[in-house]
Amino acid sequence: MKRTGIFLIALIMMIGIGVAYASPEKSASAPAAKNPSIKAEKEDPNVGPSGKVVETMDAGGYTYVCVEKNGKKTWVAVTQTKVVVGSKMTFQPGSEMTNFTSKSLGRTFDSIIFSGGPVADAAPAGKPAASAPPQGATGSKAQIASQDKAVKVEKATGSNAYTVAEVYAKRSELDKKTVAVKGKIVKVSSGIMGKNWIHIQDGSGDQQKGTHNLVTTTQDMAAVGDIVTITGTFAKDKDFGAGYLYKAIVEDAKVQK
Repeated sequence: MKRTGIFLIALIMMIGIGVAYASPEKSASAPAAKNPSIKAEKEDPNVGPSGKVVETMDAGGYTYVCVEKNGKKTWVAVTQTKVVVGSKMTFQPGSEMTNFTSKSLGRTFDSIIFSGGPVADAAPAGKPAASAPPQGATGSKAQIASQDKAVKVEKATGSNAYTVAEVYAKRSELDKKTVAVKGKIVKVSSGIMGKNWIHIQDGSGDQQKGTHNLVTTTQDMAAVGDIVTITGTFAKDKDFGAGYLYKAIVEDAKVQK
């Protein structure tokens, strides 16, 4: 009996020791495996703002669009196009401007992205998507209008008159000089940086070389399709920042129909 009791006591002690050693092993849980499906993905730099359209308005040749995604609202400005509230849209990347005031709207945006337009797979039904700029193009390159091959406008008269192609070819000698260029307005953006931005073409120049389209800044206003003569100070390699670099631009111009 005595020997049996001693054996039982020893057995209980051994079990107790085993449990004591086993407990820490069980309590030290292994690190939880990370679930790759909930890992935050990096945003694609080649994709611009996207989401559900909650507000939109047109003014000065631009369409202003507010898209909402995951509770965050983003304002985007594109060349005037048809946008439907409630639709889902994705835009090309663009340049962000803070505290931007649109005079045509009479409104200041804390932040707004000027985009080249909606991407092809998100264009509104029944309307072609805005053509995408060349790969990597942003800023001024994304805003240049495609060449209208139907445009044929005669050269302006006078000693300081040039065609669109000529101002590009002679841009070094014309820098800071007054020039007059006649052409057809193919695009208008108003109220940007306190100016109206007018694009003209006359049928000269080469789209592949980027010499077909001339941009002018002015306080005057005209409509797309008007034939006008612009007279102002020519500048080469004008850099406004944020990717807006113009090889040729006519500034503070007077626009005469």
